[in-house]
Amino acid sequence: MQNKEFLQGVEQFNQQEFYACHDTLEALWMEASEPQKRFYQGVLQIAVACYHLGNHNWRGAVVLLGEGIARIKNYQPIYEEINVTDLVMESADLLTTLHELGAEKIADFVEQLEGADTANNRSKYHLPKIHLANLESESTS
Repeated sequence: MQNKEFLQGVEQFNQQEFYACHDTLEALWMEASEPQKRFYQGVLQIAVACYHLGNHNWRGAVVLLGEGIARIKNYQPIYEEINVTDLVMESADLLTTLHELGAEKIADFVEQLEGADTANNRSKYHLPKIHLANLESESTS
């Protein structure tokens, strides 16, 4: 069962409130013991990567996405009720896209992401989401 603060961080992440998510998860990470500490740090790094992306900081986004993925990949498929496999795959897809586009196209890419979010359009580009494993199994049954 997840603690309330972590669930708050998940909600902030999924609402793209990445700075608030950073604050919430950092407090948990600082107090955690292994193996939770490494997991929280990885999710935190992915959140900060998305924050950097929103500020057109290509390098910060790429570096932290890579580090975050590396930290959480061994927690697959599910850890602490989180579908880690989905988070790794979605984050890796974003990292691949950023590498393909390069730093010079970051502003256009962020604009596409923001346009897709506000128009409720299905875009081939999207930011990662954190999916709770127990909710997914209930919705598919």
